[in-house]
Amino acid sequence: MPTPGERFDELVRIMATLRGPQGCPWDREQTLASLRPFLLEETYEALEALDRGDLDSLREELGDLLFEIVFLARIAEEGGHFSVADAAADVGAKLVRRHPHVFGDHARLKTAEEVRGKWEEMKAAERGKGAREAEGGKTLLGGVPRTLPGLLRAYEYGSRAAAVGFDWVRAADVIDKIEEEVRELRDALSKSARADEAERARRVEEEMGDLLFAIANLSRKLGVEPEAALRRANDKFQARFTALESRVVSRGERLQGKSLEELENEWQLVKREGH
Repeated sequence: MPTPGERFDELVRIMATLRGPQGCPWDREQTLASLRPFLLEETYEALEALDRGDLDSLREELGDLLFEIVFLARIAEEGGHFSVADAAADVGAKLVRRHPHVFGDHARLKTAEEVRGKWEEMKAAERGKGAREAEGGKTLLGGVPRTLPGLLRAYEYGSRAAAVGFDWVRAADVIDKIEEEVRELRDALSKSARADEAERARRVEEEMGDLLFAIANLSRKLGVEPEAALRRANDKFQARFTALESRVVSRGERLQGKSLEELENEWQLVKREGH
């Protein structure tokens, strides 16, 4: 049986051929920027396979994602920047460096929580060094991609701040913060009626953003990845609302024109049916 390394080398050679003089015209014209949407698409397709627990699809999607990584590295190598081997070496060195309890002489860590704490401590130390070099553009939060989905970006900001001790003590404290943000949003809604429309929209948006940020941090404190939780909530809502729609349409009726009370009654029936 071929080894993982042999399979990986074969993929790298295939990519080099596709980008070569006799390769594929489409592959040859791609750039780092043009591959961005494909990288995102393959990432989300892998996440969807994970959410479904579909391991056959996950195998395929991980292969597609690996291809996009090799593709990007090949373009970078052609530009004289780095190769996929360099990227692999970097992450390997990082894993060894951040697991001194496995690869070094440090005391063994016995629980996943201890490992998580040590990992965050080491990341904070590395980022703290970067923060001291802020003239070079490196800060504690500067490495979080602005292109992350908003909830995930808030989650990561909270994680990095918590790694240096800037955090709520308990999850209950974050719930108190959420309740505070809800009160401020209510206050913005009541006061904004006396403000001009632009100021009203600005204040409500700001308070809504603060509320969502606090919710993302509650997810972090509870050990729940907010994007995954929200995807599941979206899927549940879609399934229930589609079932509600099917019930109404099957009777020859239309959703439009139904009162809120009628729709709520249908919703409760759907929930009782197990959707």
